[in-house]
Amino acid sequence: MAEKVSVITTDDIDGSPNAVSVTFGFDGLVYEIDLSEQHRADLDRAVAPYIAAGRRVSRSRRRSTAQRAAGIDRGLVRQWARDNGLEVSGRGRISAEIMRKYEEAH
Repeated sequence: MAEKVSVITTDDIDGSPNAVSVTFGFDGLVYEIDLSEQHRADLDRAVAPYIAAGRRVSRSRRRSTAQRAAGIDRGLVRQWARDNGLEVSGRGRISAEIMRKYEEAH
């Protein structure tokens, strides 16, 4: 027996059908919302002046900006981890466990 499944994506604002997913960022966070053509146009108009006045930022810069905004110096975390006998790489991501321990200690 054949089965046919239809998926209808609806607008997250008003529930209207035929929405498309839109991804956007704000204040260091990334969001996704399903919008109808009309609501997508409304969003485009609303953010257009800010996009025109703003500047694009690379992913690595966004990440380091978010880290600075959180007030955590990754170099200090690495040194603290080493001083406390924890294994931490000299580059790259610091594990959530080490970050948690550092935050608990400070």
